[in-house]
Amino acid sequence: MASKKYTLLTAFLCLLFSSVFSQAQKRAYEDSSVIPAKRMPQHTEFLNGANNFPAKPRNQWEIGIKAGAFTVSGDVPAVFPTPGFGLHVRKALGYVFSLRLEYLYGTGKGLHWRWSENYNKNTPWIAAGYTPNADLIFYNYKTKVQDLSLQGIITLNNIRFHKAKTGFNIYGIVGFGGSVYDTKVNALDGNNQPYNFASIPQGTHKDRKDTKKAIKDLLDDSYESDAQNQGDRRPKLFGNTFKPSGTVGAGIAFKLSNKLNLAIEDRITLIKDDLLDGQQWQEHPTGDAALTSDFDSYNYLTVGLNLNLGKKSVEPLWWMNPLDYAYSEIRNPKIMKLPKPVLPDADGDGVTDQFDLEQTPAGVPVDSRGVSRDTDGDGVPDSKDKELVTPTYCQPVDADGVGKCPVPCPDPSCLEGLVKKEDCAGKLGDLPSISFKAGSNALTKDAEAVLATVAARLRNAPECKIVVVGYCSSDKKQQQLSWDHVNKVITYLVEKEGLSADRFIFNYGQEGGDCNTVDLRGAAEGEDGPNTVAPPHPNLRKK
Repeated sequence: MASKKYTLLTAFLCLLFSSVFSQAQKRAYEDSSVIPAKRMPQHTEFLNGANNFPAKPRNQWEIGIKAGAFTVSGDVPAVFPTPGFGLHVRKALGYVFSLRLEYLYGTGKGLHWRWSENYNKNTPWIAAGYTPNADLIFYNYKTKVQDLSLQGIITLNNIRFHKAKTGFNIYGIVGFGGSVYDTKVNALDGNNQPYNFASIPQGTHKDRKDTKKAIKDLLDDSYESDAQNQGDRRPKLFGNTFKPSGTVGAGIAFKLSNKLNLAIEDRITLIKDDLLDGQQWQEHPTGDAALTSDFDSYNYLTVGLNLNLGKKSVEPLWWMNPLDYAYSEIRNPKIMKLPKPVLPDADGDGVTDQFDLEQTPAGVPVDSRGVSRDTDGDGVPDSKDKELVTPTYCQPVDADGVGKCPVPCPDPSCLEGLVKKEDCAGKLGDLPSISFKAGSNALTKDAEAVLATVAARLRNAPECKIVVVGYCSSDKKQQQLSWDHVNKVITYLVEKEGLSADRFIFNYGQEGGDCNTVDLRGAAEGEDGPNTVAPPHPNLRKK
């Protein structure tokens, strides 16, 4: 029968933890289902670009249970540890501040190792039959405390500038509430007779352990007598003393999953009362009649398990970094509206205005700097030159580019070396490089705009080829990615810009360059190569 019970308990725990750990985290800014109806207008404005700030998502509640050590700090030294347990419910108001309602039940005990005989102001001992200044006693107590407090929790480490999230949460606690306590003393033995404390030897401070052991051996665990209390001078709740209380503390929570975390806390509660330990007047160590009084407090050190609850909600905001979305948008914009890159070319010669040194009429052939071509170098652009090739010895020329040759040229051989030649590197000029994101083979919008400019230059120089160069080859992954980058550029220029495939020279896996960059250059005279190459590792798994 017992084995069946353990089997059912194990199955229930497995079901609970599987549901806890399988819950996937919802997206906070793109999933409209986690936005409350009252904040939906702001969410819609944000998605449409009319509001710079996203709406705060609906986030889960936290409920927790905890247990630990409860200790009273008063006039009578505490016996440590004594048990305490608590429950709480917590809700985030923002990413840093949250509110928590907590219930605490704790039992504290105390025992003084030094005897006392000047207890004439502590009436419970007198009522039990002890005579001040004649009978010796050892102060002791057992108090039961309950409190209910509303606490503000300040999260200290979820706003992170160099990491998306953290697996632990550090926080401070400040709160106020009310405490109810009932304190008893153990003044009578099992026969309702005073103890014979004179049998306990009073040693020095070094002997206090032996003295306490002797006292514990003498005492039973009855705690039958009401300790000194405030009587009717203080408010009562359930027949016990009620006092307003203030709480301060700190804690650290360790994330086990998006729904479960383990927390360690320590909190101190002040109640402005000196009778938690049943002893208001603290005697001087000399035993003199001079007495002092100060307020008691209690400490609560716990370990707890917290669970997040809520449907169509993100995890509690104190676990989320509010900078995560902003950083994600900077790196990979999804909602951010970016301006389209504009590369103006007012004269339509294929050279953008920022590099164009001359605004030329439509259809005028230009060099890589946008300047009208002058094939024979006579100072008259080809578009106005009526004599396209004028030998140097026939120059200077007139306004129409026609020279005056002193001696007729008998055959074309006399023109050799007189006409300025320009290779493809000079005609195309310095071509821009194409950059890819690390590990990616996708062309960005900016890269496509740059390739459109390259295509315009190639159309103005139909006799030229370009070399497309990719870098890095230290391993299979780099070799394949270098091939992918070169292939992507050539494919785009052929399929999207309509250029002939035979105008490209495929060159990948080179050294001396950036792995995520493809360089373009005009082919040198006589330089040639394949325009397509088989992939080195076609079956390599790609990201």
